[in-house]
Amino acid sequence: MSGLDRTNDPALKSWVQGAEPGSDFPVQNLPLGIFSIDRDQRRAGVAIGDYILDLAAIADAGLLDSAWRDDLCQPVLNAWLSRGPGDHASLRQRLCDLLTNEGFRDDTEVHLIGQSEAMMHLPCLIGDYTDFYVGIHHATNVGRQFRPDNPLLPNYKYVPIGYHGRASSVRPSGEPVTRPNGQRKPPDADEPSFGPSRRLDYELELGIWVGRGNGLGAPILIGEAGEHIAGYCLLNDWSARDIQAWEYQPLGPFLAKNFLTSVSPWIVSPQALAPFRKPTAAREADDPRPLAYLDDAADREWGGLGIELEVTLTSERMRASGLAPYVLSKGSADAAMYWSAAQIVAHHSSNGCNLQPGDLIGTGTLSTDSPDGMGSLLEISQGGKAPIQLASGETRSFLEDGDEITLRAWCEREGAVRIGLGECVGRVMPAPSFQEVVPLR
Repeated sequence: MSGLDRTNDPALKSWVQGAEPGSDFPVQNLPLGIFSIDRDQRRAGVAIGDYILDLAAIADAGLLDSAWRDDLCQPVLNAWLSRGPGDHASLRQRLCDLLTNEGFRDDTEVHLIGQSEAMMHLPCLIGDYTDFYVGIHHATNVGRQFRPDNPLLPNYKYVPIGYHGRASSVRPSGEPVTRPNGQRKPPDADEPSFGPSRRLDYELELGIWVGRGNGLGAPILIGEAGEHIAGYCLLNDWSARDIQAWEYQPLGPFLAKNFLTSVSPWIVSPQALAPFRKPTAAREADDPRPLAYLDDAADREWGGLGIELEVTLTSERMRASGLAPYVLSKGSADAAMYWSAAQIVAHHSSNGCNLQPGDLIGTGTLSTDSPDGMGSLLEISQGGKAPIQLASGETRSFLEDGDEITLRAWCEREGAVRIGLGECVGRVMPAPSFQEVVPLR
């Protein structure tokens, strides 16, 4: 899990413009995605500097193994992800050669497209989306608002908590966030009302893309879980807190969550993250040890993700005035996650559930134990009791129409080249009048 290879060498330099140190996409990263130009055919590509290398084009040009061509010439990456880590590593090594060796430059450079010229799409056809709740500080902060003396429920430190979300409403970064309508019942109201959410929130998460799947009834063992993870992205599980508070008992979130989930468009591979793996977060001395099916020595040593996370907000007034974005949160994924990515995958399949290539798994909101590392407005504003003050003079407890949330993530440490996960952006649009909703015909 921790092994480096020649593609992680910090001495590697690409001839592509914008791939210099400091970029999100140096040659040590090489994340995969799906793009199009002028809404033309969707194609697989790899991010390098300020550009996208068209994988279908270089496959057709004979620059890649011919056995890979069919899977890399699809409008989604499901078939490619199903090949598993062996082929993924071989492609990464080949791309590294093409993008660093001047001898390949003439044949490769003609297949570069500027990122600013391309439209990004979901990288996979998502069959299933599952959202977990592994951010222990988030769980504690939220639980404290409702159960001050006992914020964590008794099962939290034994079982990775998760629920099944809605795959059809997952969208790539940039998709507008239409404020949802729903039932709301404030504590002082006798009956619920229906209308636009008044407590719209974001959730800072990581997404895990499933690569090779498992058969129904055949659990993935904890020591093998990493071989089923194809990569990572940013994920924003937009949440209508007022709708959620009314509907979630006894079965959990429903309409408060399924109206939109945003993801960053690039799949950052486990190999790209190899230099930044860490031990999993230390547990309290009196915490229970994970049950055997969730316990693995290698995962304890290398299962932590050294990914730095940041969330910013701009309002319509801030953008019009040219004001800098307001930083809502800064923190690290490894400090926030009580359960590792491998533990999530192993638990998800432990009952025999079959994961499939292109499935998406969310970590749940990632908050650190400090006030500047909270991953949602529900925590930052203490449920609306402590609004934040923006440079424009506005205040926010929850999101208003026109607000734009940007998630960013990157990895850096001494002796390694910084890589980034890119951005996940969403701007809030007004809720439609219910009379304006036109039924499908």
